[in-house]
Amino acid sequence: MAASILSPSDFAYAYLSTPVGLLELKASDAGLAAVTFLDEPGSLAPTSPLAVAGCLREAHRQLQAYFGRELRDFSLLYDQPRGTEFQQRVWHMLQRVGYGRTASYLDLARLLENPGAVRAVGAANGQNPLAIVWPCHRIIGASGQLTGYAGGLPRKKWLLAHEQPAAQGELFG
Repeated sequence: MAASILSPSDFAYAYLSTPVGLLELKASDAGLAAVTFLDEPGSLAPTSPLAVAGCLREAHRQLQAYFGRELRDFSLLYDQPRGTEFQQRVWHMLQRVGYGRTASYLDLARLLENPGAVRAVGAANGQNPLAIVWPCHRIIGASGQLTGYAGGLPRKKWLLAHEQPAAQGELFG
């Protein structure tokens, strides 16, 4: 196996064209660090799968499989995203909301044993560095309304509809 060309503080980037726009993937040798929607990609073009850095290949492949309806659950290594302890707890809970399912901000606050923290849960959800992979799009208002999404409500609506054919089973998987 070849030695890594990235130092621990270096990141590699790849760009993936999806039905909801261009995604920027960022990773180090420790794992995936960010998945971000690019609203104004400028001159950036999707990265050919053959040109994706080694530390990004699996994330790139799994995201393609997700959009191709071939993958429901991501299994990746992560470069631990920076956040407060509370944000980390919320991000961990996001990963428990099953494919095709939704939960409310209140549901998450209750699971965190802090039902008064609905707004704080929403704020932490909005700071999720791993869009789609840590499925913050599955978090909705207690009334069932689509509320807030860093990628925009049209993307959230599309992602939820994309997952609907499989929406059977338990809320948390």
